[in-house]
Amino acid sequence: MSISHPRASLLGAVIAILPLSGSMAHEIVGNRFFPATLGIDDPGVNDELSLPTVDSFKTGDVPPVRQRDVSGEFSKRITEDFAVSFGSTYTFLSSMDLTVPGANGFQNLETTFKYRVFRDPAHEFVMSVGLNIEWGGTGAQNVGADPFNTYSPMLWFGKGFGDLPDTFSWLRPIAVTGQVGYAIPARNFTTTSGIDPDSGDLTTDTEFHPRVVNWGVTIQYSMPYLKSSVVDLGLPEFFNHLIPLVEATLQTPVANTLTSGTTTTGTINPGVLWVGNKYQVGIEALIPINRQSGTHVGVIGQLHFYLDDIDPHGIGKPIFGGAVQPASPFARN
Repeated sequence: MSISHPRASLLGAVIAILPLSGSMAHEIVGNRFFPATLGIDDPGVNDELSLPTVDSFKTGDVPPVRQRDVSGEFSKRITEDFAVSFGSTYTFLSSMDLTVPGANGFQNLETTFKYRVFRDPAHEFVMSVGLNIEWGGTGAQNVGADPFNTYSPMLWFGKGFGDLPDTFSWLRPIAVTGQVGYAIPARNFTTTSGIDPDSGDLTTDTEFHPRVVNWGVTIQYSMPYLKSSVVDLGLPEFFNHLIPLVEATLQTPVANTLTSGTTTTGTINPGVLWVGNKYQVGIEALIPINRQSGTHVGVIGQLHFYLDDIDPHGIGKPIFGGAVQPASPFARN
């Protein structure tokens, strides 16, 4: 028996689903608006649509593979504190080795169940828990979609610094969000059989599917918060809609790692959001943290719609109970 290496890098497989596991909702806690971000999910539950999210980057494979993804995600509140989201990604792969053919196809469908367990408006703090399911066999294996389910218990949090004293008023627009998930494949390993072309002997290759901690954090500076809750600098209105931020999206294999290793991979993503009343636009760079994470800087962009603002009495309202989402104190302007 021989041990085979995965067809694609771990980072490539994870980035393919990043638009699905992130950017699901926006959240308002006291004076704090937590926007949808592109790399990790934000800590709230709301009715929203991300369409499209697009990215382009080179994986850490040898030779590297150029990967481009186009994805969409729809999130719907069932109650005021509970939401379900559905997402899909279409992937294009092209090898830097011209003798190797490219591939394209859908990644596995994903569903995320998310429940907000705590919200403290005075301290601008919110926390949610949930479960993400990647439905095996719904995507194309030639782009890395697994034939088995993967289950990921999740934790999200967000903290704004609007409760700082006046001495640190310029730091009040800062917010931090984060998430931690533990990906558990339904299958520990996959064994495939074949025939050695030289000897004619039967061969078996085994690929182990690791359990992975997917974790990340964002640091944001909200210009809307600065204008509405700290000081109005008289800037052109365009700048009052911006939220500069830096995200880190990281993956660490922690169990069943015989073929994957335990090296942490991921990207640091500096970027900016432009936030409107009913939608937002975001763009970030994807900077690999090491050679295993990729070989060049990539890019990700997204158009994101607030359905609870577009149609607050229809599709943007919880199915059961709950009032219409109150407007932000600074109305996202």
